[in-house]
Amino acid sequence: MSGQRVDAKVVMLGKEYVGKTSLVERYVHNRFLVGPYQNTIGAAFVAKVMPVGGRTVTLGIWDTAGSERYEAMSRIYYRGAKAAIVCYDLTDSSSFQRAKFWVNELQNFEENCRIYLCGTKCDLLDEDRRRRGIDFHDVQDYADEIKAELFETSSKTGQNVDELFMKVAEDYAQLTAFHEMTEADLKFLTRFRNCFFTTGSPTLKTPCSGSGWFCCFDGVAPDFLLYYLNGF
Repeated sequence: MSGQRVDAKVVMLGKEYVGKTSLVERYVHNRFLVGPYQNTIGAAFVAKVMPVGGRTVTLGIWDTAGSERYEAMSRIYYRGAKAAIVCYDLTDSSSFQRAKFWVNELQNFEENCRIYLCGTKCDLLDEDRRRRGIDFHDVQDYADEIKAELFETSSKTGQNVDELFMKVAEDYAQLTAFHEMTEADLKFLTRFRNCFFTTGSPTLKTPCSGSGWFCCFDGVAPDFLLYYLNGF
């Protein structure tokens, strides 16, 4: 393992052969390795630096073993993770049931970890739509239920791979921006409870919908403020 500083710990979870390692290989090295494939034993680690909104974020990615016999070991690697990419094979319904198991684990033991559902091997569906094993709308309903982001990806073609990891990095950067607000900043914000939200004219103000209160920032609520107001 490198001594490189890591901002956000990201863990890859899912059944064996769903393509977790291929996903990491495509993202980090922009390559797709053709088999024969070997199961990951324990976990593999890689770090990647990403530019996000004028700053850099280093994702430390743990690619865990998918075999059930390494289940207890995987728990060690997701401890303290900021994000979990829970993978399932779009052509294998049993892999989605296994993904639900890992979601339940995270909800019970790492409740502050953000979850990203990742359907893999969508290139196989492009070849034959009949190979889809899990209905997209069922997965989307489940993602909404657990408040997770959903991506369907292909490590072979690269479809949605960069977008997935960029979303992880952006969410981390936004959350960090909120946490970096000082106690004085928060006290300042609470003074403006039930404030009106400026709409562009210094004399025209309208009540804000949603969370019940906003502060006046020249008509623009920055991302970190939206996180605060919505209870993240």
